[in-house]
Amino acid sequence: MKIAALVSGGVDSSVVVHLLKEQGFTPDIFYIHIAPDSDDGFFSCPAEEDVEIVTWLAHKYGCHMEQIDLSKEYEESVIRYTVDSARRGLTPNPDVMCNRTIKFGAFVDRCGSNYDRIATGHYATTDTYADHVFIATAKDPVKDQTDFLSQLDYSQIRQLMFPIGNLMKQQVRDIANAASLPSATRKDSQGICFLGKVNYNDFLRRYLGEREGMIVEQETGKILGTHKGYWFHTIGQRKGLCLGGGPWFVVKKDIEENVIYVSHGYDTAAQYGNHIEINGFRHLSTNIWGDDRMIDVKFKIRHTPEFHQGQLHLLPGDAATIDSDDPIQGIAAGQYATIYDNDAHLMVASGMIV
Repeated sequence: MKIAALVSGGVDSSVVVHLLKEQGFTPDIFYIHIAPDSDDGFFSCPAEEDVEIVTWLAHKYGCHMEQIDLSKEYEESVIRYTVDSARRGLTPNPDVMCNRTIKFGAFVDRCGSNYDRIATGHYATTDTYADHVFIATAKDPVKDQTDFLSQLDYSQIRQLMFPIGNLMKQQVRDIANAASLPSATRKDSQGICFLGKVNYNDFLRRYLGEREGMIVEQETGKILGTHKGYWFHTIGQRKGLCLGGGPWFVVKKDIEENVIYVSHGYDTAAQYGNHIEINGFRHLSTNIWGDDRMIDVKFKIRHTPEFHQGQLHLLPGDAATIDSDDPIQGIAAGQYATIYDNDAHLMVASGMIV
């Protein structure tokens, strides 16, 4: 079996290479460059150390290594999508789009036809149901990353391998330490997709600038302060509002007037909702529900360890709704609803919240 391993230099993807070798495979290793060119060095990701580690891994395990430049594709897909979504007042998810269009899109178009499987360091697993391969949840619920893979199509899904998906994070660290991998003590990346240390607000400021607007209390209409642009704020946000006497939460945005509406306190009803509307609904591997139009499901509306329980209603075309059993805080248009079977095991469908 020919395997391509996407390796970033972090501990997770480094352990992927180690485990594949233990299983008798010698993968070809690929390091993907995505930082666009910029005269001011804004996107100058600290790739030098990453490449050194990936090169070291290739030598240690006798793997062929290549560096792939997908910076143009990244700019045209992920950056354009992120900026356009923020401009429209939506809450984008660059990680979802990066996986769909770069890791398992442009890379597969460039190299994927040469390989039987593509292995990554995602915390996810695969399982077979109804003769189809499904992405399934990871053993470590805190690290589970299935929702970041929720916009892949079946041609991408059936080629995937997740060698660390059945391990807890600490087990991955322990393997890296036992194998003396240089990434064993590296901190996990906290950046957007591959953007590393680029601050998200700085990223938005670069493309959308600043425009002062009012912060208004939803219940009273009282002006509480000002902000620098609705695109810096998302529904459910608490931090970064610079308001006294909190906590304050963003509950609505008026993009025409550039007004942010906030509500006070942890339990305010304005923060919560039970009803979620979805466009672009699609089954990821196959339809496991047949002709049923109302299905009990587990779901997520953001990247958290917790699942919600609710009822999925399939509507004509690619529309759907979810009615949650419990109120959910911060339902944000533009994010993806990721829908699982009722055991929270198979990732079955997804769509964009509207």
